[in-house]
Amino acid sequence: MMSTQTTTDRPRILLIGANGQVGWELRRTLAMLGEVIAASLEGEHGPVIDLMDPDSLRRLVETARPDAVVNAAAHTAVDKAETETAVARRINAEAVGELGALLAGRGTPIIHYSTDFVFSGMLDRPYREDDEPNPLNVYGETKLAGEQALLDSGARALIFRTAWVYGARGANFLLTMLRLFKERDELRIVDDQIGSPTWSRMLAEATALVLHRVLRGELDLDQVGGLYHLTGAGQVSWYGFASAILEATGVQTNLIPIPTSEYPAPAHRPLYSVLDNTRFQETFGLAMPDWRVSLAQCLEETR
Repeated sequence: MMSTQTTTDRPRILLIGANGQVGWELRRTLAMLGEVIAASLEGEHGPVIDLMDPDSLRRLVETARPDAVVNAAAHTAVDKAETETAVARRINAEAVGELGALLAGRGTPIIHYSTDFVFSGMLDRPYREDDEPNPLNVYGETKLAGEQALLDSGARALIFRTAWVYGARGANFLLTMLRLFKERDELRIVDDQIGSPTWSRMLAEATALVLHRVLRGELDLDQVGGLYHLTGAGQVSWYGFASAILEATGVQTNLIPIPTSEYPAPAHRPLYSVLDNTRFQETFGLAMPDWRVSLAQCLEETR
């Protein structure tokens, strides 16, 4: 086990985006594997990193000298990305490619996260890694470009596409619903967008389990590197997700299902973006829990 190592030979893990909802969970799960260098724009828990500045990224990698990198930073404001195109492309694509190039020459492994929004949502079955991407919005386009830039960089990379991430911290659907249940007697929730809610802690724990094996030399990234889908198991609509949250909380709020056409937004969303986790499960031997199980566990922490 990693705990048998001495302090001096514990691996150095550079975590970029340490203050996000996934990054916050990763700070805890990765700490069991080694020394975590928690970089963020705010610099609250470690060094400052500004992904808009290529020199900032280079200096961080050169100073940190990591044995592994986990990149949890992204421009995730889907609607804002429609007008903040240059910023989204810089953070989600260009910086990712630059990070890959910096690590490729060092042979340093990197885990990076992408999104279900790289797909159009036109299939009637869960998307596999080899299905053709066709994003409907700038966010999806820039995340897809980031995937390709990282793969093209030659870095030893694992890319985990995930979806509908929520948790007890940050800005997400779960916390928004819990707040609105207290403020409103009635809510109209989209019922024709289908996906797989993914608990940020589950995502962080799965990441740590995989990285543990990479650092121990049990996984050869020349053999298993590349794209994987990693979400909670099962599928549900936003309305169904909200209904499950409401039922668990016992609050009296009337939920009304509506089509996407009645909830206009700057960015188009895929109507069906469920991801198939089979490749991840078969490669790493990890089965993701059903989203309902994870939701119940997460809600325990919000009470």
